[in-house]
Amino acid sequence: MAPEPIISVRNLVNRFGRQVVHEGLDLDVMPGEVLGIVGGSGSGKSVLVHTMLGLRRPTSGEVLFEGKEISQLSEPELRAVKRRYGVTFQHGALFSALTVAANVQMPMREYLDLPNDVLDQIAMLRIRMVGLQPDAVVKLPSQLSGGMIKRAALARALALDPTLLFLDEPTAGLDPISAAAFDELVNYLRKSLKLTIVMVTHDLDTIFATCDRVAVLVDRKIIVDTLAGIVQNPHPWIREYFHGPRARAARQEN
Repeated sequence: MAPEPIISVRNLVNRFGRQVVHEGLDLDVMPGEVLGIVGGSGSGKSVLVHTMLGLRRPTSGEVLFEGKEISQLSEPELRAVKRRYGVTFQHGALFSALTVAANVQMPMREYLDLPNDVLDQIAMLRIRMVGLQPDAVVKLPSQLSGGMIKRAALARALALDPTLLFLDEPTAGLDPISAAAFDELVNYLRKSLKLTIVMVTHDLDTIFATCDRVAVLVDRKIIVDTLAGIVQNPHPWIREYFHGPRARAARQEN
C-alpha cells in the first residue's frame, strides 16, 4: 500500500487583488522525501510555503496535513500541527540579542515545560547534531559566520524533533564549500532522523545533491516530477533553468 501524503494541496488559488499568483495548484508531499520548490521571481514560492504552513489562508482550495484540512483546525489543533514541523528562513532569523543556545531553546520554551538544565542539554545536543562546536552555545549571532548562522537556525528548527522540515534558501549567501557541506548535512539529517524536507532553493547544486522530486512554479501552475523527469520536461522556463551552463556543471558534479 502506497504511503499517504504528509501534506496535500488541492486546487489551491492565491490571489492579491487582481493579481493571481497560484491558479489551481495540486501538490503532495510524501513521507521521507526531499521536495525542492523552484520558480522565477514573483512565482509565489514563499506564498505557497506560508500557505502550506498554515500561516496564510488561501483564496480558495485546501491544504491538508495528514488528511486534516488546516483551515478547519481549532487553535489547539493548529498549534499541535505547528509543533510537528521545523522551519528555517533565508537569513537565519536568529534573535540577535540571544546566544545560540537561547535561540535553539525558544521553541522548547514555547511548547514544553522543562527545567533549564534539561533545556541546556537538549540545545547542546541539537547544536552538535548540526555540526557546530560546543563553544557556539554562548556566542551571539553577530559572532557567527554565514554558514554557522545557517546551522544554528537549523538546530532551532530541529528543537522539537519535527517530522517535517521546511528550508527557505538554505544555502543562499554561502560560499561553494560551505554550501556543499550544508547539503551533506541535510542528507545526513534526513536519513538519521527520518525527516521529510520541503526546500525552496535557487541553488542548482543543492537541487541535484539533495532533492528526490522538484516542484516548479510556472504560469501560475505547478509542475511536479522526479528530478530526472523535471530535467527532461519541455517547458521553456524549465529547459532554460535546468539546461544552462550552471545546470550542466551541477549535474556533472553530482
